[in-house]
Amino acid sequence: MNKDKRYEIFRRLREENPTPTTELAYSSPFELLIAVILSAQATDVGVNKATAKLYPIANTPEAIYALGVEGLSRFIKTIGLFNSKAKNVIATCRILIEQHNSQVPDNREALEALPGVGRKTANVVLNTAFGQPAMAVDTHIYRVSNRTGIAPGKTVLEVEKKLMRHVPREFLLDAHHWLILHGRYVCKARTPQCGSCRIEDLCDFKHKTID
Repeated sequence: MNKDKRYEIFRRLREENPTPTTELAYSSPFELLIAVILSAQATDVGVNKATAKLYPIANTPEAIYALGVEGLSRFIKTIGLFNSKAKNVIATCRILIEQHNSQVPDNREALEALPGVGRKTANVVLNTAFGQPAMAVDTHIYRVSNRTGIAPGKTVLEVEKKLMRHVPREFLLDAHHWLILHGRYVCKARTPQCGSCRIEDLCDFKHKTID
């Protein structure tokens, strides 16, 4: 994989989807933060179903904090690990109220200090809510980066750093979403759709499928 191939890969992904975004439903940085916390080991579809009921009732730190762990749990009980997530969300709301004037911080250090927020979650919020170049490497991005040869690495952090270094600057802001969507719908874990992939001829994957 070289820089010309990488450029063409992202050029094609942009051509196919000029304005990619998260599939989580949100209308504010706070709603996005909560949705991403809830999405750990859960599907976006499942999270959206829960927040569609939660957000009309409570979509601010004060309103969700007022629900308490038990009250919040009733809204998110269909999501995996809902008990621990409810505790983290309530604790996060308290910190936002007490330390950040009820606003979601736009820097990594403050985000990662929130309960339930790790590096990946912080990257999603920085990128999607605040338009900062960041790479939230989930299982899809990790797989696509290694399989295609765009940014191979043995750890999530290694892949993240390589992507930040090798993705052409003009594509960096949206690369996170393109790679996730490509991994979710085309470069699938068990059955990659190589025959209908826009970047098949540029990909280094040795075991391409025909579909």
